[in-house]
Amino acid sequence: MSEQKTVNSEKSGFKSSLFSLFTFHFSRRAQARGFTLVEMIVSVALFSVVMLICVGALLALVGANRKVHALQSVMNNLNVTLDGMVRAIRMGSNFHCGSGATNVTHDCANGDIIFAFEPFGSTSADIPWVYTYDPTTKRLYRSENGGTPIAITAPEIIIDSMTFYVVGSTRGCTVSPCDTAQPKVVIVIKGTAPVVNSKARSTFHIQVTATQRLLDL
Repeated sequence: MSEQKTVNSEKSGFKSSLFSLFTFHFSRRAQARGFTLVEMIVSVALFSVVMLICVGALLALVGANRKVHALQSVMNNLNVTLDGMVRAIRMGSNFHCGSGATNVTHDCANGDIIFAFEPFGSTSADIPWVYTYDPTTKRLYRSENGGTPIAITAPEIIIDSMTFYVVGSTRGCTVSPCDTAQPKVVIVIKGTAPVVNSKARSTFHIQVTATQRLLDL
């Protein structure tokens, strides 16, 4: 009886060893098998899609960064120009909008590209300062005391349109109905700024208001 048990245990041990050897052999074959052609194609396709998305996002960020720098350069230049112009207008008087005799006050509710005024400290005998927008060169010019107009905006800044609106320039009741509004100038600017090493352009819209400080009702 004991001999039969020994034989059965030997048989079961042999079967276990054979099964373990068979499992180890096929697991080694599975590990050494590698990737199939279909798996490689799918992997390359997924990698290409991910890289395409990443490169597109990177290029978009670079383009946006260039536009921001171009717009920042434009705004810095225009801020210096407009700050000086608005400061002079607030301290000035006798606003005139449009063509004609610039030493005579004149409103233009519909807007114009020419604006003139007497700067602080000048007299009625002095020639007013004149700001003129030139649609040909797309730049803003300033003439002081009848001198040669000088461009006050950088050449890389393209001003597509610039309009001056003036209201309340006439004092008191010299005209009918009486003018009870304080002289005010509204400047509206629209333009573009080129982006370095790119055909893209950044657009900007600016509106500035300047009210005469000298009481004129």
